[in-house]
Amino acid sequence: QVQLVESGGGMVQTGGSLRLSCAASGSIFSINRMGWYRLAPEKQRELVAVITSGGSTNYADSVKGRFTISRDNAKNTVYLQMNSLKPEDTAVYYCTAEVHTRPDYGMNVWGKGTLVTVSS
Repeated sequence: QVQLVESGGGMVQTGGSLRLSCAASGSIFSINRMGWYRLAPEKQRELVAVITSGGSTNYADSVKGRFTISRDNAKNTVYLQMNSLKPEDTAVYYCTAEVHTRPDYGMNVWGKGTLVTVSS
């Protein structure tokens, strides 16, 4: 069994910064892509950022230049540095990872989410 545990959410004022972390644990052979999604009230789930095992990244247009995704493969951990936060960034942020528990078997795993609230 594999688990993802997020941390680092909270409340911050407009223009502030937060750093989210997501650590994977369990029976892990390898992890391919890791990423962050967010879900805001009355909105659809949005892909925020993804990073491959090789370090290639992709961002939603709404966060480009403000958010940075990174990972520590040795720690099976992905990070999301969020700067210049805006009220519209308020959402529950979910971590996800493509985890292989053995070479021939992989699955998508999700964390339980961490709330980010940006006040105006």
